[in-house]
Amino acid sequence: MTTFFNEKRLSEYLHIPRRTLQRMRTTGDGPPFIRAGQRRILYRAEAVDAWVKAREYPHRAAEMVARKDAAA
Repeated sequence: MTTFFNEKRLSEYLHIPRRTLQRMRTTGDGPPFIRAGQRRILYRAEAVDAWVKAREYPHRAAEMVARKDAAA
């Protein structure tokens, strides 16, 4: 069975404010989300883990190269 986070639980899991998650949904920078109702947002745990893993860097220089490549 698939595990889901609601906005509050994901905020606690990632240690970021709920407002940041809301902004990330607007800008498209955050993990993929599911609109399960007019006001209910869910995040699939597997998608969140993949999103986090895609932002993992061994050092700062690798992060800067990835950002430069994404901007190009």
